[in-house]
Amino acid sequence: MSRHRLAPSARGSLPRRAAFPAAAAAVVCLTVWTATGFPSPVRGDSDAVPRSGGLTRSATAALESPSAASSAASSRAAASSRTVDPDQILTRRLAALPKPAKVSVSVALIDLKDGREADYGVGVGKATATYDTASIVKVNILVALLLQAQDEHRALTTAEKSRATKMIKVSDNESADALWRTIGKGDGLDAANRRLGMTGTTAGSGPLWGLTQSTAADQIALLSAVFGDDATSPLTAASRTYVRSLMGGIEPGQDWGVSAAGTVTGLKNGWLSRSATGLWDVNSIGRIVVDGHSYLLAVLSRGSVSMEAGISLVEKAATTAVSASREWT
Repeated sequence: MSRHRLAPSARGSLPRRAAFPAAAAAVVCLTVWTATGFPSPVRGDSDAVPRSGGLTRSATAALESPSAASSAASSRAAASSRTVDPDQILTRRLAALPKPAKVSVSVALIDLKDGREADYGVGVGKATATYDTASIVKVNILVALLLQAQDEHRALTTAEKSRATKMIKVSDNESADALWRTIGKGDGLDAANRRLGMTGTTAGSGPLWGLTQSTAADQIALLSAVFGDDATSPLTAASRTYVRSLMGGIEPGQDWGVSAAGTVTGLKNGWLSRSATGLWDVNSIGRIVVDGHSYLLAVLSRGSVSMEAGISLVEKAATTAVSASREWT
């Protein structure tokens, strides 16, 4: 996944992928293929103190002078802080997750406070394997609708607002069907996603919006467009406020997923049983706040034997990712 960089003067704005260059954050993109297990974590010993059986010259100098010892310790601490590898931390922490056969999960995380980022990915022959979106694509559909309305210099109609509310808050499929047609189905979604920088997302064919393929990193680009105040976002401030209000009012019973990792301020979940295998796609995206840190978090998964098992996996991955991010600072 591409790295996100942030100029010091822009630290108050949310990051996006290619379409949101003024963004700094901690991005986590991780894909776990549980059928094969995790690779052994890299130890990252590049800054380790030499152990040759005796004191090195620098160590001897440190023993001779308290001030030298203090200086050496400070140098080692500074070197350690520069060489912390969030990818290695995530690998170590996520290796402890349960690993049911045939299940994979991808997680992307941005910590908007400390500006750190990391990525880890193992997919089917590539690091950016895509997942069925299921109903999390409904946020994408709404954003595409708002972009089209902005281009036409109009507000949403009463009917569009009613459908948008039901589509996001209660995940109503009939409302999604109608708005999918309104935006021009897959062509309309793909056009919007080019503007959002969602280069790894491909719309579902025909009426199959739930089979849109996406990556966790692309879902972070979408969340950044919604929850940011970046002047380069294609959404107006009014459009962002509108989407936030709907994602902030998900009905009880659908408030699982990334909300397990903190206080949720915006949420959308998706779940889908694949007819060919009987296995479940379970996804969750949103914005959470934990101990003064604001996060955008996306967890995509496939292959769970039940919806309940998928929810459990998504919630464990979300909480583990947020916990791991604390080791970066």
